[in-house]
Amino acid sequence: MIKKYTSQNITWVDVKKPTQDEIKDLMLNYKLHPLVAEELLLPTFKPKVDLHSDYIYLILHFPFFKKGPNGDSKFVSKEVNFIIAKDFIITVHYDDGIRALEEFTKIFEVDSILNTEKGTALHAGYLFFYITQKLYKSLSDELDYIENRQKQIKQSIFNGDEKKMVKEISYMAHNLLDFKQSIAHHKEVLNSLEIVGEQFFGRDFLHYLRSINNKYHNIYHIINTTQDNLKELRETNDSLLTTKQNESMKIFTILAFVTFPLSLIASIFGMNTVQTPIIGIVNDFWWILGGMTITTLIMFSFFKYKKWF
Repeated sequence: MIKKYTSQNITWVDVKKPTQDEIKDLMLNYKLHPLVAEELLLPTFKPKVDLHSDYIYLILHFPFFKKGPNGDSKFVSKEVNFIIAKDFIITVHYDDGIRALEEFTKIFEVDSILNTEKGTALHAGYLFFYITQKLYKSLSDELDYIENRQKQIKQSIFNGDEKKMVKEISYMAHNLLDFKQSIAHHKEVLNSLEIVGEQFFGRDFLHYLRSINNKYHNIYHIINTTQDNLKELRETNDSLLTTKQNESMKIFTILAFVTFPLSLIASIFGMNTVQTPIIGIVNDFWWILGGMTITTLIMFSFFKYKKWF
C-alpha cells in the first residue's frame, strides 16, 4: 500500500507491505536502481547505508513492544527502509503497528513540520530527521514502560513474591537483550550516514545528522542503565529467595533435631523386652509423655540460647 504526502515541494511516499507492481512503479517514477528496488521487495536482517548519485539508501531496524496471544509480551524488530533524495523521501516497511510513522503522518498532513525550518534551503533530509526523531522517541517510550515494570517488580520482590519474580526478571532480561541487539548496528550505520549525508546535503545539514546519532546514543545509554538496574534487581531477588530458603531449611532442621529424641524415646519404650523401666507402673504412659515434653522443652531452650531461631 502506497500513501503519498506533499508539503512545500517535498514529497513523502510511505509504502507498507509493498507488492512487486508497487516497487516497479517506485523504480520508474523515482529512478531507483534495480538492485535497490529488488531489496525493497523483502525485509533484510542487515542495516546499511549506500550513497547513490540522486539519493541515499538507508536500512534501520527498530524494536517495538508486541503483546502475544497469551497475554505475554515481547519485543519484535521492524525494518524501515529510507530512500532520501533532495525533493522526496520514500519509507518502506513490512509490518503493521509502527505507531511513530502513523503519528508522523498526522503531523505532516497539517504542514507543521517543514514550517519550522523557515529561512533554510529545504530538502527531504529535514523530513528524514523528523521521522527518525519520532522513531527514536517511540523507543524511549518503550523503555519507559520497562522502567515502570521494573518498579513494579521491585515492589513485588519486597512484598514476598521473590519466587514469582524469578521468571519475570528473566523474561525482561531476555526482552532487553533483544531490544539492544536490534539497534546494536545503528552506531556504525549512523556514523556512515554522517559522512554520506554531508556529501549529499552539504555541511549545513551535518548538525541534524549528529543530532540523530546523539538520539541513538541516548537510547543505548538508557538500555545499559536499565540492564544494570535489572541486574541489581536479580541479585536482590536471588539473595532474598536464598535467605527465605535458608530459613525454611533451618526450621526443618530444628524440627528434625526435636523429633529425633522423641522418636528415640518412643522406640525404646516400644521395644518388646521382658523388663522395661517404667512400663507397668501406675501412670506409666503419663510419665513417658511428661519425659518427652521435658526433653522437647530442653531442646527448644538450647536452640533459643544458641540463637538458632
